[in-house]
Amino acid sequence: MLGTLAAAYPADVLANPGLPLMRLARPGLLGNFPADGVVALLNTPQAPAWVVDAALRHEDYAVRTALAARADLNPERVAALAQDAGWQIREAVARREVLPEPLVRQLAADDDYDVRKAVAGRPDLPGDVLRTLVTDAHGMVRAAVARRLDLPLDCLITLAADGDADVLATLARRVDLPRNVRAWLAGSDDPAVRAATLQAWTVPPEWLTRAEQDADPDVRAALARRPDTPAGTLVRLAADEAEAVRRAVLERHDLPDEAVLALARAPEADIRLHVASAEGLSGAVLDALLQDTDANVRTVLAVRPDLGPARLTTLAADPHAEVRRAVAYAPTTSPETLAALASDPNAGVRRAAARHPALPAPAQEALRNDPDDGVRLALAGRADLSPALRAALAGDPDPSVRAELEVPSAE
Repeated sequence: MLGTLAAAYPADVLANPGLPLMRLARPGLLGNFPADGVVALLNTPQAPAWVVDAALRHEDYAVRTALAARADLNPERVAALAQDAGWQIREAVARREVLPEPLVRQLAADDDYDVRKAVAGRPDLPGDVLRTLVTDAHGMVRAAVARRLDLPLDCLITLAADGDADVLATLARRVDLPRNVRAWLAGSDDPAVRAATLQAWTVPPEWLTRAEQDADPDVRAALARRPDTPAGTLVRLAADEAEAVRRAVLERHDLPDEAVLALARAPEADIRLHVASAEGLSGAVLDALLQDTDANVRTVLAVRPDLGPARLTTLAADPHAEVRRAVAYAPTTSPETLAALASDPNAGVRRAAARHPALPAPAQEALRNDPDDGVRLALAGRADLSPALRAALAGDPDPSVRAELEVPSAE
């Protein structure tokens, strides 16, 4: 009965005055409790040590997985869970915010790809372990590595030679690749990769023209979602023969009148209803979204053209690097904010700031000695480099950075 009640009333069960006697009579008491009841007991504030010990021995994977996520576990318990037979538990350990380096290395060599994938996303991953995961046997692990904002340039180039479409599609969304690699991905035989290249923050204008004529509707749908797609193109896409493309156009809030009219004539009733009820977002709504607890929402918010400099400044101080990087890509970000982002601790944010056309010259100069090859690569691709800065980058130790100077910017 107590085991059943624990799921809904964990604090009351722990306060039951008869519980100590029950534990004496049944040393493995919690082993007979349902998993959801033990998890609830674990999640109570300051759960007793005996509950934690019992959870460590519980036969249900869900209990040990919940235990592995607790921030206050001592090192011995964490080490024990890192060797658990259940991959879900080892994966939960791999996602812990603080994890000793020996355990990071141990889990990076785990037999289960989900565990290795969790390790691949850790911000404290040693460089040699990262380079091992770049060549991992499982594509999902390599794709997870390809999402890292701070991925070294040599690792990016290694992944560009990958034969897995998911890995290449993940890579294709990045803009911190050498220009020739991006161009190669944009011409891939796989439509998923071609579509992914259109999800990058910036692409050359000729890619947009080519995408409109692509035979695959997913590529045209990706084009319809881009914030810089020309109005005339949107008008034609709104009347596209593929429903997926028309729905992609529907997602936009900046459509020209001709495109809205085409969608109002769409064969799908729900598309027409949506057009009939659509309206712009007010400042109050934007402010509410600014306080959203989901970093993904704030990231999308950061690239809205109507956000305004004050809200962009707020997002530039966001604790999540993805949000700050979005601010660095936003076309309306002020030079002062860009200068601050150029000294961000995350290399991915600095790479984005290095590409922004409004980045002040002093901030450009400060980035020429950046320890990250990708930042210097982004800087070398700028068309407005001063002669002195161009000369300094011409002597960069990385050949990709030097080669980037030799190609006129197409963006």
